[in-house]
Amino acid sequence: MPDPSSKLLIKRYASRRLYNTETSDYVTLDDIAGFIRAGREVEIIDLKTGDDLTRQFLLQIITEHESKGENVLPVNVLTDLVRSYTDNAQSFVPDFLSQSFDMLKQGQADMVEKMQDSIPDPMAAFGGFEGWQQKQQEFMSAMLGNWGRKPVEDAPETAPENNAEDLDEIKKQLAELQAKLAKL
Repeated sequence: MPDPSSKLLIKRYASRRLYNTETSDYVTLDDIAGFIRAGREVEIIDLKTGDDLTRQFLLQIITEHESKGENVLPVNVLTDLVRSYTDNAQSFVPDFLSQSFDMLKQGQADMVEKMQDSIPDPMAAFGGFEGWQQKQQEFMSAMLGNWGRKPVEDAPETAPENNAEDLDEIKKQLAELQAKLAKL
């Protein structure tokens, strides 16, 4: 029986078929998505060249889900990701996204744990689902700022003091959110 904590190796043949090396059978993108949802780490390699195709196939899985209306990524996040490929944020974005998702997963795990401990309404601490979404949007806006965005020529100039005040307010809100997460 394969170890579920080990990385699952999938080989892509020249025929573009995907082969599961653990079960010795062919799999589809949906099967691979299922393995990942079940908690498995997956590596997909090209049998002929040995190239790692994992990133390409993960992006394809995401694209298929998004095109079916299973929208997880807001348009503004996708837009900022596209912009990150064209500016000096490239070195920062992968680490930021990884840390953000780690923080999100930990927050979700903590919330599930609290829900299992019979807390009447753990989302109330965040102002409900809408409050949680607002805090996430504020966090993303604070972290990504205006990277890759061209300034609007007709927009009025913002005084530096206002930007500093806004940043201080966002930092305060982020600290409050972190404190609430820690309490959960």
